[in-house]
Amino acid sequence: MPVYQWTGKNKKGKTLKGEMEVSNEEAVKARLSNQKITPNKIKLKPKDVFENIAFLQPKVKEADIILFCRQFSTMIDAGLPIIQCLDILQSQQENKTFKVMLKKIKESVESGSTLAEALKKYPDNYDDLFVNMIAAGEAGGILDTILQRLSAYMEKAAKLKSQVKGAMVYPVVTLVIAAVVLIVILVFVIPVFQDMFKDFGGELPLPTQIVVNMSEFVKSKVLYLIGALILFAIAYKKFSKTERGRIILDDLFLRLPVFGTLLRKVAVSKFTRTMGTMLSSGVAILEALDIVAKTAGNKTIEKAVYDVKSGISEGRTMADPLLESGVFPSMVCQMISVGESTGALDAMLGKIADFYDEEVDQAVENLTALIEPFMLVFLGITIGGLVIAMYLPIFKMAGAVGG
Repeated sequence: MPVYQWTGKNKKGKTLKGEMEVSNEEAVKARLSNQKITPNKIKLKPKDVFENIAFLQPKVKEADIILFCRQFSTMIDAGLPIIQCLDILQSQQENKTFKVMLKKIKESVESGSTLAEALKKYPDNYDDLFVNMIAAGEAGGILDTILQRLSAYMEKAAKLKSQVKGAMVYPVVTLVIAAVVLIVILVFVIPVFQDMFKDFGGELPLPTQIVVNMSEFVKSKVLYLIGALILFAIAYKKFSKTERGRIILDDLFLRLPVFGTLLRKVAVSKFTRTMGTMLSSGVAILEALDIVAKTAGNKTIEKAVYDVKSGISEGRTMADPLLESGVFPSMVCQMISVGESTGALDAMLGKIADFYDEEVDQAVENLTALIEPFMLVFLGITIGGLVIAMYLPIFKMAGAVGG
């Protein structure tokens, strides 16, 4: 069906514009007339020559999904039918990829599928958690509430992810810059000093000789070093994609002195937030645990959650298997036990998630405060040490001349 672009004015004289996918120009005029809009210009939208080349199309971002949930929730709450909501959201969408996706979702719903079934066709954008919560919302007649909860959950999850990335990026970028500076000094700067020292003659001080030897090694082996780094990166990537590799690396990450504590707090926050959101939305506890395990992002956490699921299947509580896993702090397990005994598990999980969100904030601040002076000292000692080592022969000669 062709897409028409239009501009027009409403009763108040305000100029409006938009797009409409209809059979012909008369249908555009009829729809605009129903909306009390007087059209000034209607034209066919020109075709995008790259529309069939997937990698050139814009990606659907998490922010797009969050906004979609909020707008969809508002429309459902106002009493609009699902298909009309999807039609409005599609017509207002600027992201071309998302616009096409919404169109196909609307067509699936029109053909008799549930909204959850239509969304399930796009697992890259709507995961098991999203789809199951939508299904629970449709079944319970609380779709607007579920969409609101989903948007709030995704916003907090995105904030958490951003905090962790921010904490990781700073030291990595600093180390990369330091490595580049060191290589430039060793390959290009030190040889200039080395030639100068040869002209002067005499024996070099030990620190200077070590730096000169390092320079010669890096110059002669630079290609091998780069090749070794590339091979290591490839080997690490392949190893991390294997089941065994993921288990080993995920467990190792959680055991790291500083970053491990942060990752553990993030895992607790994510687990409790996801479980609380799903349980409060009417998803069965075993089904919720299965989804939480799949979306954990860490094999150690995933195993702990599956152990909880097995324990509950055998008639145990959630708190005991969590405590036995050794992954979750005892305080968290005790609070979950209280939530189970009082019948307010979803509310208790939400409180734990809020508490650990604050803990993550504090952990990121502490980590940044710890890393900054460490990096400054590291760069100072490394770069300063090289500079002093190269000037030692000059100081030695100046002393000899002065004596």
